[in-house]
Amino acid sequence: MKTATISGDAEVDRAIGTLVSAFEVDPVARWMYHAADQYLLHIPRLFRELGASSFEVGAAHRSHDGAGVAIWFPPGMHGDSAPVEAVIAASLAGDMQRDVSAVFEMREHYRPSEPHWHLSLIGVEGSHRNKGYGAALLEHGLRQCDREHQAAYLCSSNKKNTSLYQRHGFEIVATIQVGSSPPIYPMLRRSR
Repeated sequence: MKTATISGDAEVDRAIGTLVSAFEVDPVARWMYHAADQYLLHIPRLFRELGASSFEVGAAHRSHDGAGVAIWFPPGMHGDSAPVEAVIAASLAGDMQRDVSAVFEMREHYRPSEPHWHLSLIGVEGSHRNKGYGAALLEHGLRQCDREHQAAYLCSSNKKNTSLYQRHGFEIVATIQVGSSPPIYPMLRRSR
């Protein structure tokens, strides 16, 4: 399955739409925004901020038809946390805001110290799941990691997806759970 770099405003908009669709039943996304109207209002802004730097440097990829998206960050690059924190602060209140911020901090805690590629988000629209889209996008990014002999890091927000990552060489390094959050699984694939 062919993949392409996401470029231009229209493709970024389509990628955000794909991720919103893909994460509609994600345990962590729906823990954060359990009401449908809140999810649809805030998650697109959150995903746009989480992926902004990746889109800018050409490290975000899509399936040939846009039904799958992977947002990667190259070694040494971290997304800008201030806009992400602003979305969280504006869209969540009290304990939830504190717990979500703590989850984001813990995700960073488990990132490897050596240079690595970070898979921030990967998602496939519901009607295209289990057709190889996620695997193709993952393999595309991992080929880049292997060419550079770099590790890869991700946090799985859905236990069902960890087997896909494990088949591609990732190992669970911890379980993150803060307050009422569902478990989140930081995963590392060592350099090859």
